[in-house]
Amino acid sequence: MAQAENSAPDAARSGRWTHDSGLGVNRIGFGAMQLPGLGVWGPPADRDNAIAVVRRAVELGVDHIDTADYYGPHVANELIREALHPYADDLVIGTKVGVVRGEDMTWPAAASPAQLRNQVEENLKGLGRDYLDIVYLRVGGDFLLPAGDTPMLESFQSLAELRDKGLIRHLGLSTVDSEQLAQAQQIAPVTAVENRFNVLDRRGGGVLQQCEQQGIAFVPYFPLGAGTFTKGHPMVQEHPSVDAVAERHGVTVQQVAIAWLLYHSPAILPIPGTSSLAHLEDNIKAADIQLTAEDVHKLDTLEFVSTLP
Repeated sequence: MAQAENSAPDAARSGRWTHDSGLGVNRIGFGAMQLPGLGVWGPPADRDNAIAVVRRAVELGVDHIDTADYYGPHVANELIREALHPYADDLVIGTKVGVVRGEDMTWPAAASPAQLRNQVEENLKGLGRDYLDIVYLRVGGDFLLPAGDTPMLESFQSLAELRDKGLIRHLGLSTVDSEQLAQAQQIAPVTAVENRFNVLDRRGGGVLQQCEQQGIAFVPYFPLGAGTFTKGHPMVQEHPSVDAVAERHGVTVQQVAIAWLLYHSPAILPIPGTSSLAHLEDNIKAADIQLTAEDVHKLDTLEFVSTLP
């Protein structure tokens, strides 16, 4: 994370993560959840802008995009395809299954073998690909999504079978604990874990050390607290040291949040999302922030709390 003043943002300056399989990405990626309309539902208000954001992300060195067919539904994948197809050889697209969108905009679990096969096929169709780089099984039963009827290991086994058929290159898990990760590893290798984790909410970080030890990528969702990391927000006001670090470096609290993730562990691959070109550049500029040991200590020792109900 070398300082690069007065130069264009470059995700490559965030460092490189490489898996034993040879899969490698720049550590700052892009999350596609904000590309669809309000509530992650329907088309964006400005389709051309959404496409421009995706293209600009890749221009700025992003080679890891996180998406899901249930973003929209279908909208995020279609925008990514329109923006980037045919895809660069080094672009890694991760997607999630195990959830669908109801007509009432809910997020019901859908993780039976047949449902997962259908979701994989929908992702392939939407993205215009013959295979998916990474597929995460989104496990319900947490504070956001209800648990489904299909046992997690049965669902993961079905994805492993789709991987054996060549439809998936790498398998991941989302919103899991250490025991679930260990159990899944008995079925097939796990390349990445996507859990909720940020500087003010570290409840999903229980598997981070496990990921570090096993060479598994840890991909934090809501790295910016689902929009709560803004100057003056009550969550930030309750933790003035975050604001103080930002002011010391002349950056935003969002940029500090991303920089802290990069410093916290080399296994962490942040995927900040946005529908704004300006915010996209700010997010990638976080790679150039050189936190001091004092900064890191202050942020590491925060009494973290939830950023969502």
